Amino acid sequence: MTLALVLFTQDLRLHDNPVLHAAATGADQVLPVFVLDPAVKRAGFAAPNRLAFLGDCLADLDDSLRAVGSRLVVRQGPLVSTVAHLLAESGADSVHLAGGVSGFARRREGALRDRFGRRLTVHQASVTALPPGAVTPAGRDHYAVFTPYLRAWLDHGHRPVLPAPRALRTPDGVSGIAVPRVQPTSPLLPTGGESTGRKLWRGWDVDQYEEVHDDLAADATSRLSPYLHFGCLSATEVVDTALRRGTPGAQAFVRQLGWRDFHHQVLAARPRAARTDYRPRADHWHQDGQEAEAWRAGRTGFPVVDAAMRQLAQEGWMHNRARLIAASFFAKSLYHDWRIGAAHFLSLLVDGDVANNQLNWQWMAGTGNDTRPNRVLNPLIQADRFDPSGNYVRRWVPELREITGAAVHRPWKLAQPPAAYPAPIIPPEDYAARLRAGRGLDE
Repeated sequence: MTLALVLFTQDLRLHDNPVLHAAATGADQVLPVFVLDPAVKRAGFAAPNRLAFLGDCLADLDDSLRAVGSRLVVRQGPLVSTVAHLLAESGADSVHLAGGVSGFARRREGALRDRFGRRLTVHQASVTALPPGAVTPAGRDHYAVFTPYLRAWLDHGHRPVLPAPRALRTPDGVSGIAVPRVQPTSPLLPTGGESTGRKLWRGWDVDQYEEVHDDLAADATSRLSPYLHFGCLSATEVVDTALRRGTPGAQAFVRQLGWRDFHHQVLAARPRAARTDYRPRADHWHQDGQEAEAWRAGRTGFPVVDAAMRQLAQEGWMHNRARLIAASFFAKSLYHDWRIGAAHFLSLLVDGDVANNQLNWQWMAGTGNDTRPNRVLNPLIQADRFDPSGNYVRRWVPELREITGAAVHRPWKLAQPPAAYPAPIIPPEDYAARLRAGRGLDE
């Protein structure tokens, strides 16, 4: 009787899970395990929003496993020694794990391999649709430019989508602890778990994505990013479904999933990009604690920026266009170090992924992969373009709800500006000079 231990990490699902599928087909019994490792907290990843969402995910995963005759064993403690104790206690023959690209994930994998050797199997294309390094340009270890990567990514194709197990056999006698519940920082945090993620995915109209994905007020993006980050949904399955639809909206959405894989392959090849400039540009960042705090609090006086930051605080999530606007304002308009802004995002984002967060911040700061490092997203131009009615701003900035139409984006121009709302942190007449100091080209 063979027994395989499945070590869940960022693959908290039954559908299209290469780790679970390999263990179930290669052994008589499966022991599903999740370890609450204190190293995650020490590394700074244990933000309350993500821990709260994780609690939902683990409870849902346990329910799903029980429906097929199994259960989730949750343990707390240092990862390697906890897994070693479980192997000795259960008599498991092997350990199966999803491969990751962050420095933390690679150190985790290395420590497990050092301890368990050939008993450990690491499965790729579980966190991403295509494994990092599966496609590379001639003579290089990764693609630095997105468009040629996307072509190669699409041409390469993806592994087949795997079915969820209909039945699993798990030995009795191996106990775990109850899933700890954490109070989130954001009161409107979404509910985690594969069941919720699949319901959200099935109910979302991907065909309209191309037309509305940048419309801030429409709120018509998929909102699937937290479920992809925690592996409640398989990127491979989502890509496969969208590609088979073939509509312009589905193709545009696949492009965004391509960006996700692109950033993972960059970080896999350049792990230091999580902390240092991918392309250093000798920036001398402005340092002003009051400015940085005004940005965090959504009190910059630029309504679309403040709406974005308040959505982040309330939901632990932010519209993608809003992320770009807020990041550009911090790194280019205020000319503050992107690492400070990226750290604040990671402290709240329920989908806070090191590869996507850090490299998107570098893209906006002009230190990353972007071939136009001087690009600046002017918050006024962006607001007029992507929130022309002002409804997104009014949704998140209550001080401005009585201002009708597009005038909400420039409250300082009103005869009587709202007393509760701050004046622009950068006087509009000084904005162009500030951009020049940050070497920005306005758009």
